[in-house]
Amino acid sequence: MIDPLRDLASVREATERLLSATDSLDNAALAGPSRLPGWSRGHVLAHLARNADALVNVFEGRPMYASAEARDADIERDARRPLDVQIADVRDSAARLHAVGSLPADWERTVHLRNGVTDRAARIPFRRLVEVQLHHVDLDAGYELEDLPQDFLLREADFLSDRFTGAAGVPPVRAVVTGGDAAWSTGGTEGEPVTVTGPLPALVGWLAGRRRGEGLTATTAAAADADAGPVPVLPPL
Repeated sequence: MIDPLRDLASVREATERLLSATDSLDNAALAGPSRLPGWSRGHVLAHLARNADALVNVFEGRPMYASAEARDADIERDARRPLDVQIADVRDSAARLHAVGSLPADWERTVHLRNGVTDRAARIPFRRLVEVQLHHVDLDAGYELEDLPQDFLLREADFLSDRFTGAAGVPPVRAVVTGGDAAWSTGGTEGEPVTVTGPLPALVGWLAGRRRGEGLTATTAAAADADAGPVPVLPPL
């Protein structure tokens, strides 16, 4: 069950955890590469700040971003700022989002995100939690998928499995946590069904595009006793 106020509290905790991790950085490290291709750590922090402001827009009924071009330009503009400015911006923008999200609201109303995506207002705090948690890992500052809370990983696997359901070019997939503790069905309807098995952090990393399938095995019914095949390639998020 979605609890947006609880998720807002989790966002605050995750944001403070991320900001604490920046204590290990300096301006030179900030300019260094993150784990996202083409982005420095400064790009990651700039994106987090601008995403918070964009979600304020969503809550208040405005377009999330003026345009895709404006979004990208804002991130590029802000990515090269000094570390102390970046930290203050992430903290201040997060506070603005928390303040707006904490107001009495019709959580069942439909809100509009990027690229024509719509959702319930109640799911916006969890969407922000995903941004903060995964981009903390992307900073490459000592925080790994294996450090993410179990309940978050389970919810993120639910969210991403829904997102890839019906995806063209992806075979029917059953993602199974090692030991059979949890499983999700996703992918399209064409091709031979594939079962992808592994630890929960590795499954989420694959679904979220942070890993290419390391630590996972992929088998089909026809080759269940054969060597594991390649893990299916998922479309970008």
